[in-house]
Amino acid sequence: MTHAANHMDAGSRSGHWVLRIPLEAIVRLSLFLLISVSGMVMVEPAPYDLMVLGLVGLYAFAGLELRRSHTPLLLLLGMWITGGILTITVSGDLGVATRYIAISTFLVLSAFLYAALLTKELNRMKTLERAYIFAGLLSACAGIVGYLDLFPNAYELFTRYGRAKAAFKDPNVYGPFLLLPALFLTYDILTKPLKTSLFRLALLMVLVLGIFLSFSRAAWGMLVLSGGMVFLLVFINEPRKGRRTRMLGLLGLVFIAAVVLFAIALSIDEIANMFFERAKLVHSYDSARVGRFARHILGFEMVTERPLGLGIGAFTDYFPEEEHNVYLKGFTTYGWLGGFAYVTLIGITLWKATALIFQPRPYQKYVVCFYAAFLVHVLVGLIIDTNHWRHFFLLLGGMWSLIATEAALKAAWRFPLGSHGGKSSVLIKSSEAGN
Repeated sequence: MTHAANHMDAGSRSGHWVLRIPLEAIVRLSLFLLISVSGMVMVEPAPYDLMVLGLVGLYAFAGLELRRSHTPLLLLLGMWITGGILTITVSGDLGVATRYIAISTFLVLSAFLYAALLTKELNRMKTLERAYIFAGLLSACAGIVGYLDLFPNAYELFTRYGRAKAAFKDPNVYGPFLLLPALFLTYDILTKPLKTSLFRLALLMVLVLGIFLSFSRAAWGMLVLSGGMVFLLVFINEPRKGRRTRMLGLLGLVFIAAVVLFAIALSIDEIANMFFERAKLVHSYDSARVGRFARHILGFEMVTERPLGLGIGAFTDYFPEEEHNVYLKGFTTYGWLGGFAYVTLIGITLWKATALIFQPRPYQKYVVCFYAAFLVHVLVGLIIDTNHWRHFFLLLGGMWSLIATEAALKAAWRFPLGSHGGKSSVLIKSSEAGN
């Protein structure tokens, strides 16, 4: 008789039924629900925001663990927020500035939450994956339904400026949000049996269509670059020639499916017109005298004389639009302290994670997919302000859970007979990890 059955049997003999739910089941359910609603941010605070705050409080009370290997994440994000708090003092509208830094603080807490929960038990990555694929498909379907106006008021609700946005405020956030679940499916298509790959390919095409209809040049480029990176890393790490040949065949199949989907989409005049307009590499608002790229240069020149930054939201007092460069925004909005902390955090994260991508580990799938998604988000930060993208902090927390897991694994090898403060669960079944 199982332990749970013993409890129920004892309870029934006393005349009372006792239902005991394992703590791990509660954690995984809460993680699934949290990520499932992460694509619903039409209003603020969004359901996701409230759930993050609730879970941080709940798990902190229950003993949320952060490891020694998380120190760079904790220290540098703490410095980033501290810089923002100092910048409030030179901001014009204290109410707006305070709310802005409050949102930044909430996002930092979400990164800590993911880092702690996933490091404690890395098998929770599977729950995260399933929840994110569900959330991604839900958002992609909403974007497609809205763009095609399949239901009354769907177009007004799920599009903006003639571009799909689903339940986001901005198509430029909606498109990149779909990236990580697309990479999870791509990895599985490359590594799982062919009979299961066709269904995954259909799901992948839904996500790709959703990204396409966002008409976000950044999202398009991120998809191509990260997808190509996942393919190359899986291909390089695969020692068997037969598997490599299969991957090349699957690549051809995906390419054909994408071309067919692309051709069907462009057969609709409205889609074709928007595509060719958005497909221009450089628009006037990029290259004008005070366009995006000129603002970057002028903005960096200005912050060299402002240790506390320009003030939160003050960039538009000098220029017609916001920074559209997360690294510039780090200095204008979070001062020198926050700006240098943010740049340092990105650099350290990439440095530590790059060492993992060629390591044969049971959790290699998550290393590859998170790394590819994170890297393209780092690159797109050169032209977009990503500092308040919720899913970016999910990526950041996930990256540091993998970094901390690797550190714990190496510590276990170094001290196999002793206890170690950084020890964590690092075992994921090969069948679950996609190997």
